Formats: sequence, C-alpha cells, structure tokens
Amino acid sequence: MGVFVYHGHVLAGPAPDDALLEALIRLAALSIEGFFIVSGALVFGSLERSGSLASYAGKRVRRLYPAYAAVILLAAVASLVVTGGGDLAGVARYLGANLVFLNFLEPTLPGLFTGNPHTEVNGALWTLKIEVMFYIALPVIGWLMTKFGTARWAVIGLIYAGGEAWRIGLPLLLDHPFAPAFARQLPGQMAFFASGMALWLVWDRAKAQPGRFGLAGAGLLALSFAHPVLEPLRAAGLAGLIAFAAFQPGPKLDAARFGDISYGVYITHFPVLQALIAAGAYTALTGPGAFALAVALVLVASFLLWHLVERPALRRDSHYRRVEAAHQSPFPSQH
Repeated sequence: MGVFVYHGHVLAGPAPDDALLEALIRLAALSIEGFFIVSGALVFGSLERSGSLASYAGKRVRRLYPAYAAVILLAAVASLVVTGGGDLAGVARYLGANLVFLNFLEPTLPGLFTGNPHTEVNGALWTLKIEVMFYIALPVIGWLMTKFGTARWAVIGLIYAGGEAWRIGLPLLLDHPFAPAFARQLPGQMAFFASGMALWLVWDRAKAQPGRFGLAGAGLLALSFAHPVLEPLRAAGLAGLIAFAAFQPGPKLDAARFGDISYGVYITHFPVLQALIAAGAYTALTGPGAFALAVALVLVASFLLWHLVERPALRRDSHYRRVEAAHQSPFPSQH
C-alpha cells in the first residue's frame, strides 16, 4: 500500500511539497524493500519444498505470470479500443517489450493516458523484472548454500554485502546519468532478498521470539537512517520488523478467506490511478475522494484478478490455495 499511496499523490501532479514528497518516496522505497524481503523468504521456502527444479520453476511461473500477462493484455486491448485499432505497431511494440518484463523499453501505449502528467501505463511493474532475475538466480544460490553446508551463512553474508556494495557504490564509481537506475537493479536489491532468505532459515526462532526480532529490527532500521554510512543495515532491520509483524501474539487479520489479493493490488493500482486521472476524477473530486475511489476500484480489480486468473492458474496443492482454505496466513504474500 505504501507504493499505492505514493503513486496516488504524485501521478496527478503537481508534485507535493518537498517534505511530503520526501516522506512519500521513503514510504514507497521501504514498501518495495519489504516486498523483496518477503519474496526472499517465501520463494526460498518454495525452492526448498520443491521436489525438482522443474517443479520450482512451474510454481513461480504459475504464481507470477498469468496475472502479469492479463494486466498487460487488458491495457493493450484498451489502447486498441481507444484508438480504433489505428496503431497496431505501437501496441505490438508494447506487448513485445512488456510481456518479457522489459517495461522500460516501451512504457506507453497509443491513446492511453497521453494527456496525463505522466504517460506510463504501469510504472509499478519495474520491480517484477528484478523478481524474475532473483527467481532465476535462486537455484544457483541454493546450490552454493548446500555445498557450503554449515557455512551457508557466509554465502548469505557475501550476497548481502555484495548487493549493498553495488547499490551504494555504483553511482559513486560510474559517472553516468543512468547509474542510479542501474544501481537499483539486481544485484543492487540482493541484500533485501538475502535478508528474506535468512529470515526463512530462522523462521521457527522468529515465530517463537518475535519481540526480540522486532526490537533488533527497529534498532537497526533507526541506525540505517541516522547516517549514510549505516544505510546497509536497513535490509536487516526491515527483516526483523517483518518477523515481528508476522508473528507477534494476538488476533490475526483473517483476510485470506477472500483470496490473496496483495499481488493484484500492486499490479493494478497504477493503471487504475492513471485511468481516473484521465477521466478527470482528480478534478471533479478532492484528492482524498479520488484516492478513495481508486482504492475501491483496485480492490474490486484485485479480487477479480485473483478469482478469475491467479487462483485458477495455481495447482490444487498450491500453498496459496491451502492458505486460503485454512483461512490463515503469516503475512500477506505475493509469492
């Protein structure tokens, strides 16, 4: 939701004041980083539970791609309707790039959102390329951890350190306008995935002592904002807070009975916001009113996406179907 809130404020333009914009950017960044940590934990767990590499790959494709492809295809159909099929080449270029996760090559569609302050169709999808790259790299990482045996923590530590060195060091070493963008790609996000993998390895301990993990996580996260030199502590701090949120005592929100819509919220919110802006909702309504309408529409779209596309694509023994059937989940998952 942090990314949703950020986009809800910045897409309509003009940009919020500097202090608010900085807070929203930080909220969105922490949300994405937390997303990568959860992914690292759950996908690593999926790999360990898979009987073969083919089984692991099949589960990843079934979970990620059908909904992703549906969102891409629906946007392309909307473009064809709006333009009366007048720019098939433009739509084909969009499909060719976006269906293979190269969203940056063709972020716009003919006739869609051309009058908006920002014309991208779905600017939230850039993270999924990083997800897919992690999925591909994970079996190699898992094999290395198996080979290292009891020293597998050294593998995680090296991945963590290497990811932070790339993310922070590349813009300092490479004098190029695209250096910050390169730095945030893989391996620049590996510290967050590695933190999730570490969380999976101590899952039972975190479940038994969530308070200790939360306290340590809060301390590390605070330190990561205290000075730029301490920024590499952020991934570990977020992992501790995620463990606390997942396993703290008390009643759990039983949202899984309605389906796992977190992925749907992430991949549908941007085009829904863009459509409302194009339709003039942000002019006809106040900002909060338009955003409330966007939340309602995104929830409806996400429920439909889960029940019509995501859930049918999963195997009957899928973890997500079992969680839904049991009406329980440690935390909302997108994997």
